[in-house]
Amino acid sequence: MYPSDLKYTKDHEWVRVEGQQAQVGITDYAQKQLGDVVYLELPDVGRRLNKGDVFGTIESVKAVSELYSPVTGEVAEVNARLTEKPEGVNSDPHGSWMIVLQIANAGETSDLLDAAQYIELTK
Repeated sequence: MYPSDLKYTKDHEWVRVEGQQAQVGITDYAQKQLGDVVYLELPDVGRRLNKGDVFGTIESVKAVSELYSPVTGEVAEVNARLTEKPEGVNSDPHGSWMIVLQIANAGETSDLLDAAQYIELTK
């Protein structure tokens, strides 16, 4: 259910670390809690984020939620296709990345949860 090649946050974001970059999206658990996603606001490329900063918002038919940066870094890429069709988060949450961060402090990735820890968190 939760891919083992991803890391997870307690705020229900997933992170795919590849070298000095991290793709970030929301977990299946998060999208189920939100319901049908209708709008996604993401940051501009080049924006600097500290770990824990709000990088955007996701709106569903039920609620509006903030999205949090799992690590410190600079936004290197934004998934514009997802902002045009935010419902992709519901159909493929672990394949629908939102932003790519250029990681500033690789040590912060050790604070992320593995799949087993995340499953335990969401029980």
